[in-house]
Parts: sequence; C-alpha cells; structure tokens
Amino acid sequence: MEFKIEKFDKFTLVEVLEEKLDTNIAPGLKSELVLISGNGERNLILDLSTCRYCDSSGLSAILVANRLCKNAGGTFVLTGLTDAVERLITISQLDTVLNIAYSMEEAVQIIENAEMESSKK
Repeated sequence: MEFKIEKFDKFTLVEVLEEKLDTNIAPGLKSELVLISGNGERNLILDLSTCRYCDSSGLSAILVANRLCKNAGGTFVLTGLTDAVERLITISQLDTVLNIAYSMEEAVQIIENAEMESSKK
C-alpha cells in the first residue's frame, strides 16, 4: 500500500507511505488525487512525513493536488516535510505557491481558516 486516504468533515487526508515520492509512486498518487477531487472534495492535506526523497514527478503530483483544490475553490496543504523534501520545494520556489504546515494541527487550522473566509464571501 502506497497511500493511506482518510476522509474527515472538512478535508481529505492523504498520507504517502513510501520513502520515495518518485516516478514509481507519483502517477498513482495523481490518479488518487483526481478521484478524490472528482468526488467533490475541495480540501486536501498531503502528509509526506514518511517521504525521505521526492523527484520532479513527485513535485508534479503535489502541484496537481494544489491545482485541483484551487479549481474546486478549496485549499491544499502540504505537511510532514523532511529536510530533503523541504529543501527541494524551497529550491523549486514552490514554498511561495503552496500552503506548508509544520504539524497536522497547523494543517487543519489552515483549512478551517480558509473555510471560514470562503463562507464570508
């Protein structure tokens, strides 16, 4: 099993259970994300705490998740980044595009705040 997917009230949590988010895993992750989004889920937390390595295909999957959530008017949060993965995201300058949380509590808070903002509109 490469991923663990849990549905909560306001979001879906996807945990990557592999140490490498690379060309072997990324296509499967992308199709899971498209399915989740197709089921009407707008908010997504992607937990990479098991991941020690991520390549360009992994980054591509992360960007797909971000785009799907944005297109649905929702929020995407990345959490559980190891130093190596965080470095890659910073080098790619994706830290300016993505919501990055340093704990699960912070990730949930980002989504709850975004939900409150969108309900005011």
